[in-house]
Amino acid sequence: MKVYPYPRLTGAVTARVTAVRLRGPGDSREQLDSRRCSVVEQVVALGMAERDDWHTARLSVTATVPSREIEAEGRWSDVAVIAVLTEGGTNTRVVGRLEPCVTGGREWTGEVEINRDDHLDRAALVVHVVAAVQGVAGRVIGSTEQEWWIDVASDVPLRDRQLDVTTVSFARGAEWLRSFRDAPWIVDTSGRMPAVRLNSDFEGFAALVQDPGSKMESMVSEILLAQMCADVWTAVFHTAIGDLEIEDDGSPLFPPDWRGAVLREMLPDIVPGRSVEHALREVHTRRTGSGSWTDLQPRIQYAAARRAEIPRALASTVRDIERFDQESDA
Repeated sequence: MKVYPYPRLTGAVTARVTAVRLRGPGDSREQLDSRRCSVVEQVVALGMAERDDWHTARLSVTATVPSREIEAEGRWSDVAVIAVLTEGGTNTRVVGRLEPCVTGGREWTGEVEINRDDHLDRAALVVHVVAAVQGVAGRVIGSTEQEWWIDVASDVPLRDRQLDVTTVSFARGAEWLRSFRDAPWIVDTSGRMPAVRLNSDFEGFAALVQDPGSKMESMVSEILLAQMCADVWTAVFHTAIGDLEIEDDGSPLFPPDWRGAVLREMLPDIVPGRSVEHALREVHTRRTGSGSWTDLQPRIQYAAARRAEIPRALASTVRDIERFDQESDA
């Protein structure tokens, strides 16, 4: 554990990439497909962006800092929040200053722009809270525990560059899986990161999902993957909301890891028109019995379906089926 000769924040500093805009020739700009940005893995994948002629990518970054601690302690002045993007292989360093959304608020936002020519593989994005401490300016008093990866080579936003999807027999596997022997897949949120378990007892199912052959199999696979993704979003949301730390005044706190990122991503669709802090309080209140928890379930399903892009996958599959039928009739 690193020791600092000055007081630092004890509360968590978290960050998330909320949007990515690509700039190409002629200053043309395009939003990156949401599937290329994972708030769970904390990775942005630019290797298969919608356009392959992009020159720069502008990342919108939102950080959450323990503002109450800063105000209450009074140990720090001239507080600033800085996003820093670095890649060791190219010795590149890009800095962006974040600004508070409201005076005294917990959230700070800003942008970091990366030049494609300056990067070969992966760049790490971290956020630091900097302040003057005991008369010394520029002290780092808090930082994000886990960096975001901005990957210019990969086409899938995965931290370990391999999806934690395993195929196992539910009937003959671990004891906890045996009660789900009739399910085609299960989302396991017991570990550090969510994982998907495919049931090998469904003959041909794993191959259909992971390596579809014919055109028709590809159509079915796309729908299955979208539904699987929606199940992942639903499972991680319930995991995240199910074990919150509570402040002395009864306010729930956002978890500092991927669970906090999931909540911030989904809450605007679950409790629309409210700040994420207010939405978290309302959802927590309902879940703990002081409101209608069941009334929120359709909103949770809707938020999960949006992030899994089920409407897009369904519309695409319907068009492909119609096109396939026309080709078969010709």
